[in-house]
Amino acid sequence: MSITAAMVKELRAQSGAGIMDAKNALKETNGDIEAAIDWLRSKGKAKAAKKSSRSAADGLVGVYVEGSTGVIVEVNSETDFVAKNIEFRKLVDLVRRTALESNSLDELLAAKPTGKELAEEVTDKITTLGENLSVSRLEKLSGMNIASYVHTSVEDGMGKIAVLVSYDGPQTELGKQVAMHVAATNPVALSEAEVAPDTLRREKQILRQKALDAGKPEGIVQKIVEGGIRKYLAEETLINQKFVINPEHTVQSACQAEEITLTGYIRVKVGESSS
Repeated sequence: MSITAAMVKELRAQSGAGIMDAKNALKETNGDIEAAIDWLRSKGKAKAAKKSSRSAADGLVGVYVEGSTGVIVEVNSETDFVAKNIEFRKLVDLVRRTALESNSLDELLAAKPTGKELAEEVTDKITTLGENLSVSRLEKLSGMNIASYVHTSVEDGMGKIAVLVSYDGPQTELGKQVAMHVAATNPVALSEAEVAPDTLRREKQILRQKALDAGKPEGIVQKIVEGGIRKYLAEETLINQKFVINPEHTVQSACQAEEITLTGYIRVKVGESSS
């Protein structure tokens, strides 16, 4: 398979690897970006950043919370210039408010908040703003309490990264602080029990290959893998992470101190597809 400059650029952007390392990884994996990242990590030549399926889409995410339910929507534009336009922001506001009563993208686009379908509202804005626009994501979270946070906001409830956190117990400012933490750290799951089996399998394969490449005897490779997985879960699951607001605590211990229990979270970044 021919390895293009665009493929090398994409791999470097996701892995932090050098040009030649990226080229070699793509050759070894027949151009598969995901597999190439794993190959680089197994060789110690890539950052351990979480992978994501990225697109060039710009736009905004919008958050809306009412009672025990919160929603995040992603509305895309072609450029950041249009994303900052007041007419585009009006569209995002309409979409996020309508989303509270919708359970899917199809249902959302078919809703009639102004007497005509939301899909028509989007089409009208395309004509007005001169760029292709789309509503690409709807996420919903319910719980006893819902906290929200928007990073790099252009106005209240709209920005580039949005987070919802649900928790049981008394209402507290800590809920929003945890949402800020999630925006900064992007954990892979709430707890160890919720880490996807495929994610754990991939991490084990990477750790095993790395140990074998380092010349470790087969007899201790498994112990190295087990230790690496414990470290991975401590660093990548929300409740076990060091709390960015107060690193002396984990997120779990900070929540226990205020007698709340985290029950879920959602993090959406503009241009990142859902996993």
